[in-house]
Amino acid sequence: MFSFFTKRLDLFPSRYIRQLWLAALLLSGNVAAMSDQDLFEHARDAYAKRNELALAEDVSQLNDQQYILAPYAAYWLMLLRLDQADSAEVDAFITQYADMAFVDRLRGEWLKKLGKKQEWTLFLEHYPHFKRADTAVECYALYGKSQLEHQDVAAQVKRIWLSSADLPSSCTPLFDAMQQAGALSNSDIWARLRLALHDGKLNVAKSIIARLPSFDKNNLELLDVANQTPKLLLTNKTVNVKINNKKAVLKTPSFKAKDDIEVNLYALDVLARSNIDDAVAVNLQIQQQWSAPDAAFAWGRIAYHAARNHHPQALEYYAKAHEVSLDKEQLAWMARAAMRAQNWDVLLDAIGRMSAEQQQEGAWRYWKGRALKEKAVLVEANKILGPLSTERHYYGWLALEELGSVVNSPQLQYTPTELEVTAIASQPAIKRAFELQKLDMRWEAKAEWVWATRDFDDKQLLAAAEYAQRQKWYDVAISTADNTKQLHDFNLRYPIPYRDLFRAAAVNENVDEAWIYGLTRQESRFMHYAKSGVGASGLMQLMPATAKWAAQRMGLSDYSHEMIHDLKFNVGIGTYYMRYTLEVMNGQAVMATAAYNAGPSRARRWVADEPLEAAIYVETIPFGETRSYVQKVMANAQIYAPRLGLPVQSLKARMGTVPGRIKSEVILADVE
Repeated sequence: MFSFFTKRLDLFPSRYIRQLWLAALLLSGNVAAMSDQDLFEHARDAYAKRNELALAEDVSQLNDQQYILAPYAAYWLMLLRLDQADSAEVDAFITQYADMAFVDRLRGEWLKKLGKKQEWTLFLEHYPHFKRADTAVECYALYGKSQLEHQDVAAQVKRIWLSSADLPSSCTPLFDAMQQAGALSNSDIWARLRLALHDGKLNVAKSIIARLPSFDKNNLELLDVANQTPKLLLTNKTVNVKINNKKAVLKTPSFKAKDDIEVNLYALDVLARSNIDDAVAVNLQIQQQWSAPDAAFAWGRIAYHAARNHHPQALEYYAKAHEVSLDKEQLAWMARAAMRAQNWDVLLDAIGRMSAEQQQEGAWRYWKGRALKEKAVLVEANKILGPLSTERHYYGWLALEELGSVVNSPQLQYTPTELEVTAIASQPAIKRAFELQKLDMRWEAKAEWVWATRDFDDKQLLAAAEYAQRQKWYDVAISTADNTKQLHDFNLRYPIPYRDLFRAAAVNENVDEAWIYGLTRQESRFMHYAKSGVGASGLMQLMPATAKWAAQRMGLSDYSHEMIHDLKFNVGIGTYYMRYTLEVMNGQAVMATAAYNAGPSRARRWVADEPLEAAIYVETIPFGETRSYVQKVMANAQIYAPRLGLPVQSLKARMGTVPGRIKSEVILADVE
C-alpha cells in the first residue's frame, strides 16, 4: 500500500496531505520506500521544527544516496548548529561547499554571530569573502575595524546613518561609539531625525530622539498629536494628550528651540500630505515665526506634496523654497510639475540641480533632451537623445522616436546552438535550480539560478535562457535574457506562451493582444503560480475581490475562489477587466493600464484639466510602482505588436493623448 502511494504522491494537490503520507511512511518504518525528494522534504520539515537529530539522520541518508539537493540539507543542519560551531567547523563547511549558492548566506550568519560576540579577529578574516549587501554585517564590520584596527570609518558610518530606514540593532553599538567619539555629531542626529520625520517614519524618529538629551519630553508626546491632528497643533496654543494613560494639557511648540521647530515642521508636512490648501493657509499665518532657512524648508515640503497631488500652484511653492537644498524626490517632483505645466525652463533648472548620479537616470536624460528640443536647442538635445536611443528600455524607445525612428521588433543578434544549450543543462547548479523549482522551493531555485549564471557571458546567458524557456520557466528565461550586454535574443526576452489562450481572449473581449501580452509579462512573466504580496494570483495577477466582481458581471454564477488559478479562467477574467478599464477610461490605453494596477478612480484623478501627452501623464503618476508598471507595459506592448504580426506604430502613438478632465453624471463602478 505504501509503495503505491509513494509512487503517486505527486497526484495529491496539497503539500499538507503529502506530508501526512510521509509521516505515515516514517511511522510504519518503511523509510526505504521514500524517494529522494520525499526524504528531502522530510529534512526540510525537520529543519523547520529545529529537530537536529532527525535532520542529521536525513542528511546522512541523502548523502549516501548522492541526492543532488543533499548539500541543502547539510546547510540547514549547519544553520541549526551554528551557535555551537567553532571556526574550524565553519571553515571546513565553507570549503566543502564553496561552489554552492547558500555559502554566502551561511557566511553572513556566521559573521553576525562573531560580530555579536565581538570576536573581531575571526570576523575580519571572514568578512572580505562576504559578497552580499547586508547592513547588519556592514555595521559589525565597521565597528570591528574601528575597534581592532583603529580605522577611521566615520564617512562610511554617516552613509549608513543618514537614512530613514529602521536600521538593524547591530548598528547601535557602532553609532554609540561614533557619537561618543564625536564622529557622529548632534547636527548629524538632527539631520537624520528630520529625514525620518518627513519620510513618515515616526517610530524611527523617536528612536533617534533618544540620542538627543536636550529634546523636550513634552515635544516627544506632541509628535503623536502632529501625526494625528497636525492642524490642531499648529493653530492652537494648547492640546490634550495622554501620558501614561492620564489626560494632560500641553502647550504647543514655540518656534524658538530646535526641537519645537522640528515638531512644527513635521506637523506642517503631515498636513500638506492630506490638504495642500490648509497647509498653505496655516503656513502663511505662521510665516513670520520661521527663520529664513526653516521657512524655505517648509515651502519645499509643501511644494513636494503639491506636485505629487498635481496642485496647480506647485511651482509657485517651489519658487518660495529656492534658498533651501532640495532632496532627490523633491527635485524629481519639481521636474514633473514643470513638465506637466510644460514649463521647459523650470524643468531644465530642476534637472540641473540634481546630483550627477540622478541626472544620469534614463528619465532625466530623456526629459532634459525633450526640454532642449522643445526650446529648439537641437544640437544639445541630440547629444543626449542619441546615446540614449541605443538603450533598450522605455526611455530609450522614446528617445529613438524623438530622433525620427520607430521602434520595431529588434533584430535577433544571436541564437544559441544546441550544443551550447546542452552544456548549460548539464551543469550541476542548473540541475539543482530545476530540482528546487520542482519542489516548489521557488525562492531557493531562483537564488541557485542567479548564482549559477553570475559569471556567464552573453552566449551562455542566452543558452541558459533558451533552456529555461524550453522547461517553461518563463520568468527566469526572461530575466536571464534581459541580462545580456552585447548579444540579444528578443524572442527570449519577449516570449509568446499560451498563444491560443491569449488570442482567443483578445478576440472575445476585442482587446489589443499586444497589450495583453505586455501587461501579463509585467504582471507575472507568464508564471501561472505567481502570487503577489497583496494576494493577486495567476498569469494576470487578479485580486480575489476583482475576480469575484468580474465573474458576477460576466454572469458566472458558479464562481469560486479556486477558479482564479485556472489558466483559462484567469486570462478570461483578466482580459475582461482590461476591457472594462479601457471602456471606463474612454479607450485611453495608458489610463486603463494605470487603472489595472492602481484602480480606476486613481487613474481618473491623475488627469489634467487640459489634454496631456500620455508620456507626461505617466511620468507624473504619484506612485512610483504604478509609474514604472505603466511604462513597462506600454514598452512591452510596443515590442510584442510586430512579434504577433500586428500593425507597427510609434510608442507615442500607442500611448496617445490623455484627454482633459471629463465631468459625467454617470457613476461607474470602481474596483480597487
